[in-house]
Amino acid sequence: MPKLKTKKSAAKRFKMTATGKVKHGVAGKRHRLISHNGKYIRQNRGTEVMSDADARIVKKYMPYDR
Repeated sequence: MPKLKTKKSAAKRFKMTATGKVKHGVAGKRHRLISHNGKYIRQNRGTEVMSDADARIVKKYMPYDR
C-alpha cells in the first residue's frame, strides 16, 4: 500500500492526546473582544477536547497521529 498524506492544515490546527482524542483551540478569541465580558474570555482560554463526531473527521486527515 502507498503511504497516506497528512493534511498539513489539520496538523497545524489540531493535536492528539495520548488516549487518541483531538485537542483544538477555542474559537472567538481573535477580534471583537471588547464586546465580550471577562468571564467569556477567561473560560475560552487554552484548548478543549473536540467532540467525537468532529474528531472522526479530523483523524482521517491525520492518519499517522493515532
